[in-house]
Amino acid sequence: MDHFLADDGEKIHLKISGEGPPLVLLHGWTSSHRDWNPFLETLEGHFRIHRWDARGHGGHSLQLPTPPTVARMARDLQNLLDHYALDQVVVVGHSMGALTLWQYVRDFGDARLSRLVFIDQSPRLVTDAGWEKGIYGDFDRQRSTAFIAELEQDFAEAVLRLAAYGHNERARSKYLENGNGIQTARERLRALAPRPLIDCWASLTEADYRDVLGQITRPALLVYGGASNFYSAGTARYVRDSIPNALLHVYPDVDHAPHLWQKERFLQDVLDFVQEPGRIRPD
Repeated sequence: MDHFLADDGEKIHLKISGEGPPLVLLHGWTSSHRDWNPFLETLEGHFRIHRWDARGHGGHSLQLPTPPTVARMARDLQNLLDHYALDQVVVVGHSMGALTLWQYVRDFGDARLSRLVFIDQSPRLVTDAGWEKGIYGDFDRQRSTAFIAELEQDFAEAVLRLAAYGHNERARSKYLENGNGIQTARERLRALAPRPLIDCWASLTEADYRDVLGQITRPALLVYGGASNFYSAGTARYVRDSIPNALLHVYPDVDHAPHLWQKERFLQDVLDFVQEPGRIRPD
């Protein structure tokens, strides 16, 4: 893997491949650059791809005590753009990656970006009496605090349960069946260092990007799962209606990773979106 040093001296690992205009891929919480492997064969023919292991992710031990907060990861993204002299970048963020991208827009604006792709995320994870478009529609501060306690007790199992006990019944059935896929995921999660990831999660649940959505000046593509574990159709519509130039695609009957379930459609949607010269019209 390649790497660069963030402005605090932490080493950030990434893979670089392909030829063309720059594309940065931001993975979700507890994941890594490998999440994007299924898309490389197509994307490498169109873009110079930078896909990182976000700070505290990918099995790379932190060298510094700085927690991998979403604000710190957004600064790491700016450091990446600076290190590789990237401008007019297409950025795709899934889940935590979408939050990182919203934080980046808050802190640095979007002048160095050309197109933004957000995959299945809410601008505020924690719910309250006036906000029901976060996790499950009822993941309030009390539930969030309880979940962090579960992470402290058994990190891997808490992460699996978070996905299983949401809106997607198939995810719950697979978890209860405890087949090879769940067992493999459990072992992968058990191999991770939990402390940085718990600190990261805590920062994600403190964030609120509802005010950022209206500040996005670049065209945005939104891809949501019609059977997302976490979010309703109302969340997707809220994000679409809050970003001035947004196009929403909802992939029916798939979960929080719609791009993985409908890979060919996602690839075509991204390529069409990037190549569209004019204003994007919402569905």
